[in-house]
Amino acid sequence: MKANRSCITKSLPVGAEVETCDNSGAKVIKIISVFGHKTVIRRLSAAGVGDMVTASIIKGKPEVRKQVVQAIIVRQKKEFRRPDGMRVKFEDNAAVVLKDEKGNPKGTIFKGPIAREATERWPAISKLASIVV
Repeated sequence: MKANRSCITKSLPVGAEVETCDNSGAKVIKIISVFGHKTVIRRLSAAGVGDMVTASIIKGKPEVRKQVVQAIIVRQKKEFRRPDGMRVKFEDNAAVVLKDEKGNPKGTIFKGPIAREATERWPAISKLASIVV
């Protein structure tokens, strides 16, 4: 995992329900915690594009429901700023479910665009991404 150069607004707090954009069997996940995020006391930690989160699967195939998995946020509705000054926002919030902590995705196909910040940070996701914005 590489460091992030962009000034990404953290827009998905703990408890947010996020759709998945892969074919792992999960449809909707609920964020439990954000990796490497420290915050002020009583403030909810939040995730942005490229962040790894721990989540539970709340909708999907019966064999994967109620499991705790790790995921990476690949799209967010809230706009964020890139180093060149361009601002980027997506139509929805989306995540990719992982099969291990190294960043290898569980699914084999991603639907929709993937943010460049997520592909730079996680090389295994960039291999499967068809559209990178």
